[in-house]
Amino acid sequence: RDDRYLQKTIDDLLAKAEGSIEIIVILDGYWPKTLLKNDPRVTILHHGTIFNNPGMRERINRGISISRGEFIMKIDEHCMVDKGFDVKLSADIEDNWVVIPRRYRLDPEKWEIIEDGRPPIDYLYLAYPGAKKDDLEWGLHGSIWNARFHQRKDILIDDTMSMQGSCYFTSRKNWDKTIKFLDSSGYGPFTQEAQEIGNKTWLSGGRLVVNKKTWYAHWHKGKNGKGYGFSNNQYEIHQENIKNGRKFC
Repeated sequence: RDDRYLQKTIDDLLAKAEGSIEIIVILDGYWPKTLLKNDPRVTILHHGTIFNNPGMRERINRGISISRGEFIMKIDEHCMVDKGFDVKLSADIEDNWVVIPRRYRLDPEKWEIIEDGRPPIDYLYLAYPGAKKDDLEWGLHGSIWNARFHQRKDILIDDTMSMQGSCYFTSRKNWDKTIKFLDSSGYGPFTQEAQEIGNKTWLSGGRLVVNKKTWYAHWHKGKNGKGYGFSNNQYEIHQENIKNGRKFC
């Protein structure tokens, strides 16, 4: 829905991949202001309008359903990646793992990593539900785990409790067998994507892993907001299911 850096992200993925790659661009109810460049490795999936669409979870499900690769990576439309990210991620993975590259902070205008003295983000932990003030999602939020970053800085492939959700990598076998689909009926169309994937993987005997041999840089919008209309009513399905004691995963 926000195409400001979409073409930059596509170009970066194509330029940095060292293996065979297909990119499925999911346009959530809009067309970009400028046409995306033609490339046989890029497929554009467009559904409906912003007033009549099932939301992020179902968009991801539909994109994955038409993909053909042995591995699946979901990434936001405002990210820069490491050279050879695809072969580095696929070299250190088991069928029942979900892997997250090391995360840096992106300056999207300069298209470079922000160097401000903060360490890269390798680990997140699941915060206590309701710990955040005015917690609309009623969820186990992923919070940055700096202590683990320093304690385990020499371990290049390591377990993490949670992730942000802006980029993750897994085998098709794991998606088809364990994750299967993102559940809009329980979580609503948008919230708690990372928690659903991480906990489904854990509870099925798999691992959620950070790979520090490669990285991506993500633009954190912060106070800029999402860049498009977003109603907090999207959280209500998840809230209601939590209140009613529904079990997820």
